[in-house]
Amino acid sequence: RFSSPPLLIVVAAPSGAGKTTLCSRLLADFGELRLSVSTTTRAPRGSEQEGRDYHFTSKEDFERQIREGRFAEWALVHGNYYGTSKDVLAGAFSRGDSVLLDIDVQGSASLKQAFGDRCATFFVAPPSLEELEKRLRKRGTDSEESIRRRMENAREELARSGEFDFQLVNDDLDGTYARLRAIVAGILRRKP
Repeated sequence: RFSSPPLLIVVAAPSGAGKTTLCSRLLADFGELRLSVSTTTRAPRGSEQEGRDYHFTSKEDFERQIREGRFAEWALVHGNYYGTSKDVLAGAFSRGDSVLLDIDVQGSASLKQAFGDRCATFFVAPPSLEELEKRLRKRGTDSEESIRRRMENAREELARSGEFDFQLVNDDLDGTYARLRAIVAGILRRKP
């Protein structure tokens, strides 16, 4: 354990920019980080599993949890709700673990506002919008309409990248990860 008190490491990016891969590598390298598994109303994709990748729920249940104040942050993205449970964060913090969040731009802003200096935010940008569209098409999981919507959202998200503590361009996965890892190591090892 390095940090005290526990911290939030928030990574946001447009769909297809590589944040999930980068976050997986961080979890493998930093034993003191715990992944916050988000709750969503979207259907599972591919090999995604309940409790590992997301907590999948209905729109009605998600909206009930919003009314009950059970989310540290939530947002409506690509027509589906996504949110971070307050219980997940409280549980990790009570164990002294820092939390890694792979979330959207809206959620990042909410967490930064709520946690201040205990929250470090990273924005991962694609090298270009053209490259992002190629990546989305290559993964083969999205309809044409979904790709169009994701590209529109990406333009809006890129316009907000300056709101983040750190911005990285994922033009080379290994190089981008090396930069991200070095910054996160410094953050986790700082003294309060």
